[in-house]
Amino acid sequence: MRDHDQRCRPTAASARLDTTCAAAHPVGGELPPSTEENAITATDLRGSAPAEDRAARPTRARDRATTAYAELAGQVRAAGLMGRRRGYYAVRATAALLASAAVVTGVVLVGDSWWQLGLAAAVGVIVTQFAFLGHDGAHRQIFDSPRRNDWAARLFAGLFAGMSYGWWMRKHSKHHGAPNQLGKDTDIESTVIAFHEQEARARRGLRARLTRHQGWLFLPLLLLAGANLHVDSAKALLSRDAKGRWTDVALLTAHWGLYLTGLLLVMSPLTAAAFVAVHLAVLGVCMAGAFAPNHVGMPIIARGARTDFLSRQVLTSRNVTGGVWVDFAMGGLNRQVEHHLFPSMPRPNLRRVQPLVRAFCVERGIVYTEQTLVGSYRSIITHLNEVGLKAGDPFTCASAAQLRA
Repeated sequence: MRDHDQRCRPTAASARLDTTCAAAHPVGGELPPSTEENAITATDLRGSAPAEDRAARPTRARDRATTAYAELAGQVRAAGLMGRRRGYYAVRATAALLASAAVVTGVVLVGDSWWQLGLAAAVGVIVTQFAFLGHDGAHRQIFDSPRRNDWAARLFAGLFAGMSYGWWMRKHSKHHGAPNQLGKDTDIESTVIAFHEQEARARRGLRARLTRHQGWLFLPLLLLAGANLHVDSAKALLSRDAKGRWTDVALLTAHWGLYLTGLLLVMSPLTAAAFVAVHLAVLGVCMAGAFAPNHVGMPIIARGARTDFLSRQVLTSRNVTGGVWVDFAMGGLNRQVEHHLFPSMPRPNLRRVQPLVRAFCVERGIVYTEQTLVGSYRSIITHLNEVGLKAGDPFTCASAAQLRA
């Protein structure tokens, strides 16, 4: 299926955001400023939307923007798309558990053999699916009860995926509150990849030289992303302020204790180390490969810029087409626009709400970006190389700051 982002653009002018200079706005017109009612808090990760402005005929841009989101949300509720899908999640969780049992059986039967590396790759895929279930629980998509969702997310993330739920919540809440905004979204702050020109320009020496070619290095670096996720997760547990810290410590200890002990009982230390390395490499490709297309290469919002909720979430997100296999590989995150607009919507309902959201955005002249998986990675590589060329460049503002949606 071909990329549709050109078909969904109402005007060429509205397809860009100037993101590096003092203001952040579409070339075709200023984004409506945000209001206190639609300011994002950490609770938005779990599904609470900005308060609805119910004025019949709003005259200010910010009121019109808030009312537009309220209209869309009303259509979604009327269609019954916010209802829980517990049967769906029961099937997904059961399938992941059965796959895990099959792999454990295979590991025991194969014994100390390099054939274990094939099973290690399967572990990476299965752990990714548990992480997706943890993500859905964190967004309160599974149960009506917040407490049950929290425990489901904690168990899927900690016991089965080996990552701290508390760390993920803090990190992901910031992202959902201000996607692609400098100074707020930690997902675009990295010591390895420069996702925006300000970071690229600050680099010197060897880092600057590598950054100039970072688009081509991006895919190989995904192999290290799994290990990096676990390191960041473990480091977060050292903080005494981490909520649910000791619960996460217990779950991660159980995960890694059972996992490593099981491997060493069946195979040599060298084979076990290779097993873990392959598992983490595949996990990195699967996890980072699912999250990267959603926002990398989309407009970056300047520090302090204020935008309304609807525009902010749609303009900074990219959907990925591709059918059932893309749905599986990306855990439903391929419908990122809809997920950001309705974080607590159950994963299977994102497919049903997509036509409604797309039509709503096109009708109101809001850029709705949708690409194939290959097309999204082509855009990512091109964007990162363009940003990388600014490494060590003395100029402060350049045309590459206008990132194509």
